[in-house]
Amino acid sequence: MAQTKDYYAVLGVKSTATQDEIKKQYRRMAKQHHPDAHPNDPKAADRFKGISEAYTVLGDAAKRKQYDEMSRLGAFGGFADRARGSSRPDARRTSNDMGGASRPSTGGRGPQDASARFEEFDIGGLGGLGDLFGSMFGGGARTGAGRSRGPEQGQSVESTLEIPFKTAAIGGKVPIELEVTEECATCHGNGAAPGATFKVCPECAGRGTVSFGQGGFAVSRPCPMCLGRGQVPSERCPTCSGAGEVRSRKKVLITVPPGTESGSKIRLKGQGGKGTSGGPAGDLLITFQVQADAEYTREGLDVIAMRTINVAGATLGTKIDVQTLEGKKVTLKVPPGTASGKRFRIRGQGVQKGTGVARGDLIVEIAIDVPATLTEEQSRMMKGFAESVGLKY
Repeated sequence: MAQTKDYYAVLGVKSTATQDEIKKQYRRMAKQHHPDAHPNDPKAADRFKGISEAYTVLGDAAKRKQYDEMSRLGAFGGFADRARGSSRPDARRTSNDMGGASRPSTGGRGPQDASARFEEFDIGGLGGLGDLFGSMFGGGARTGAGRSRGPEQGQSVESTLEIPFKTAAIGGKVPIELEVTEECATCHGNGAAPGATFKVCPECAGRGTVSFGQGGFAVSRPCPMCLGRGQVPSERCPTCSGAGEVRSRKKVLITVPPGTESGSKIRLKGQGGKGTSGGPAGDLLITFQVQADAEYTREGLDVIAMRTINVAGATLGTKIDVQTLEGKKVTLKVPPGTASGKRFRIRGQGVQKGTGVARGDLIVEIAIDVPATLTEEQSRMMKGFAESVGLKY
């Protein structure tokens, strides 16, 4: 098996180096070996590329952990390219130009080159290691080539739902329309048109996976022709074009709990996409976003309502009508001499969050409206009042 590059040696650090030490060493070496600093050295670019390649892996704690794990397994070859998601053409080089790596395995379409020696892994069937390889190389592969897939849970859907202030405060129901991926009802997920026949996939020879090798290590991925089924239909399903899945829209009525705040989440079991092959439906995860209200604001479980009265009402006292969150009208008596900013509390008309919890109050805050202009009569009366209290104007 071909040896991978020793990235620790490339950066000149020990395998026990901290992430901070690796970062500092990379910056030092990148500055020292940058091609701009060596314009007459044709190998400077390759040295700089190697340093950057090593830091791409070791500078990321997760990729470094995977690199160390695979070093212990001895399963390597072009790791850094795959860790970065590289799609360079040389990923498919033959054994002669790769020092022992094979061409991509076609899953049985012909004998392998006798000089090609590599270990092949189906990353979908390695348990914890499958997760390890899958996270590095972009996901796992379906196993059981040529076999029908068993029941699978449907797509879980996340969505943000804007709700009115009053609904968030007192609870209610809000409809939402979602787009989900579901099993095609025409072909029931097999990708074939009604009455079509199946043949063994020529791309993967019925395995459902194809393998790509580099540097002594091969990774199996779902076959792009049969989508991991191992068979291809004589005619593709006209509804889903052979994918076996379709995008559809569904309406769900969401129950908003009383006292909901922005950022609150709820999970609705079985309200996501439909399962395949008899599998359970996915879940729906809703994040609430409470809309601002022109009349009310919220302070904890209390609801604040602003009301404006004129100078006369503030001075002599008045009565104002206030509407609760449920739409009930309450008459509030404002006493004489009320100052701007004065608050009055209407008990039990605020937010109730959960059962057995005391409900908040509706708080009415008074603002005094000072007129910008007065009629002659109003001006005369105001001047008389000012003179009576010794006000100079």
